[in-house]
Amino acid sequence: MNITRENVSDTQLLIKVEVAENDYAEPVAKQLKHYRKEAALPGFRPGMAPASLIERRYKPMVVSDEVNRIVGDHLYKYFSDEKLDILTAPLPNDERNKDIDFSKDKEFAFFFDVALYPDFAIDWASVTEPLYQIKTTAKDVNAQVEEMQRRYGKIETPDTIGEGDFVYGRAVEQDKKGGSKEGGVSTFVSFDLSKVKDDDTKAQFLGKKVGDTVLFNAAKAFTPTEIEKAFRLSAEDAKKQKSNFELTVSGMSHITLAEVNEDLFQKVFPTEDIKDETAFKKRVQKELDDNNDEQCRILYVTNVRKAILGQMTMALPEAFLKRSILRQGGIQEDKLEAGWAETYLPSLKSQIMDNQLSKIKPVSPTHDEVKAHVMGILKRSAKPQEGESDKDYESRLDRLADSIAGDENNTRQIVDKIFVDKCFDLFKEQLKPETEKVSIKEFSEKAQG
Repeated sequence: MNITRENVSDTQLLIKVEVAENDYAEPVAKQLKHYRKEAALPGFRPGMAPASLIERRYKPMVVSDEVNRIVGDHLYKYFSDEKLDILTAPLPNDERNKDIDFSKDKEFAFFFDVALYPDFAIDWASVTEPLYQIKTTAKDVNAQVEEMQRRYGKIETPDTIGEGDFVYGRAVEQDKKGGSKEGGVSTFVSFDLSKVKDDDTKAQFLGKKVGDTVLFNAAKAFTPTEIEKAFRLSAEDAKKQKSNFELTVSGMSHITLAEVNEDLFQKVFPTEDIKDETAFKKRVQKELDDNNDEQCRILYVTNVRKAILGQMTMALPEAFLKRSILRQGGIQEDKLEAGWAETYLPSLKSQIMDNQLSKIKPVSPTHDEVKAHVMGILKRSAKPQEGESDKDYESRLDRLADSIAGDENNTRQIVDKIFVDKCFDLFKEQLKPETEKVSIKEFSEKAQG
């Protein structure tokens, strides 16, 4: 067995793996002996077929399997021993590899192309992103309390639309002549009348019943973000939407707010013993603070990562990387080319950045970290069963947390959160950012920007 390499560029290698007969002869002989013992061939009792017949029938396949196993094992051992930082899995070099006949050839040579992580040092001094801190006001707390009252309130169906009702109906885009616009937007919408920003538009809906129609202008009634959500449009189309719409009312609902009392406290925070409104609002503020801090961390990590990506101007072996992606399947070459600059290349650069960050401090979430997070969620929501001991309770949750943590489909959001938290800790240590206090509105504007 012999492995050598040739430097194609700073980030690409050509690896040659040579396998001699004595590298695979012994395991092949053992495998053929096993086949002879187990094979049931016509005209022969089990274990009595001639060795020559077994070799003719099975040896090429056995040699192929064993040689490929040896190549795979030794190739990755070589990467480890030589401390080669591999960016993608090695690919066979189709130009250098020759056709192989495992029934005749005794010695074999395999050639592989390999991409390496580029030598990249982060310029921390040039990263100057601020860390925002949202100021939670009494108004914010009261608004959140009202939202909780609404969430646990009583839903009623009135005969006509009133203040603060939810309105449902089909909205049809109108042309300049006042008729349905050909090819225009026609969709079912629902919205909170209290959120309509234009008072005249709001007044048009009051008193309307099922079957009535209302003509209104979308841009006057809603913000672009609200249009995007209510009319199911792209962000770009929502910003451009200036048309009038005719809405045919199909229903309305009214929510009677839940009272601020112990019943509401228990529904919102079922595992906590909250007795009065002051304690309830204090707990609501903590939840808002925690959520706001998380949003600030996410934005900070996003901005810092974007700044670091902007430093990454190194040359990458793009032809090889495209070939690697195509070989994995699932995408056509024309679509890869079309999305290369905006999707695939930034993704590869993010991978390179994460590799560099992990040399300072690991940022990829581990199974144990995901499991611990799941365990915390379970303990906040799953109480001990009747007659269950503390030990059995812990054991039950541990098994459940381990099972959930092992399912990527169930833990994507948790993995993302842990990843952001680990990046945040690393960035904060490296950059020691200045904290800038902002209102929720100011933060939203910065986040959208």
